Amino acid sequence: MAVKKFSPITPSRRYLTVSDFAEITTDRPEKSLLAKRSRSGGRNHYGRVTNINKGGGHKKRYRVVDFKLDKVGIPAKVITIEYDPNRTARIALVQYSDGEKRYILAPQGIEVGRELMCGPDADIKPGNALPLKNIPTGQDIYNIALQNGGKGILVRSAGVYAQLVAKEGDYVTVRLPSGEMRKVLGSCYAVIGAVSNPEHKNVVLGKAGRSRWLGVRPHNRGVTKNPVDHPMGGGEGKSAGGRHPCSPSGLIAKGKKTRMNKRTQKFIVRPRGKGKSK
Repeated sequence: MAVKKFSPITPSRRYLTVSDFAEITTDRPEKSLLAKRSRSGGRNHYGRVTNINKGGGHKKRYRVVDFKLDKVGIPAKVITIEYDPNRTARIALVQYSDGEKRYILAPQGIEVGRELMCGPDADIKPGNALPLKNIPTGQDIYNIALQNGGKGILVRSAGVYAQLVAKEGDYVTVRLPSGEMRKVLGSCYAVIGAVSNPEHKNVVLGKAGRSRWLGVRPHNRGVTKNPVDHPMGGGEGKSAGGRHPCSPSGLIAKGKKTRMNKRTQKFIVRPRGKGKSK
């Protein structure tokens, strides 16, 4: 798993880098686990453009990934490790002993032929899923569920991991990649290890066309626009905007806290950004 560079024979190739995909074992996904993926093109359910910087992109088929990991006590064997165009991490195709096949988020260091297990009695090995109360303190984890029996919704991007730092009663304390310390119910499941493809953060797109493949349209700064198009637009010459950075709709874009869920505020021991983990 490394980043591949190119000779600067063109301006766009001077800084362009790509993953070498050395860990990928096949380029043909499992047909039974593919689904249609519709694209919004930056439009809402009325058909009106709400995000002017989104649209286009290459066609993709969605890979149905199992985030719930509810096959408790049934061993699974890794068949392939694949590229998923819908996420930054790699996915692994596993086959359970009862014959069922599923996609899972591949952990770092996973290999074809490895046997995985989900359940309270599973070994503490990368790729195995256990309840948080059964995981030793200090262990790296990912794909963390927030509800008992629910699917994993935290820590799913390439190369990231959380750390279980404490246990108290029915809850455990987890340090997330953002630095946030959060209490999670001990009966919720998480996967041992770190998410695969840690070199993703070092990939440089190198050219505008590669952004268009990903569905990202060109982006203009607000101060370069007219007042009718952006609150920071207008003025004589090159102006600095004259106000705090904001979105086209006027929402503060830098620094303003946007969290509104007071119901779960009691589970946050320390907010993000304070003592961020390396």
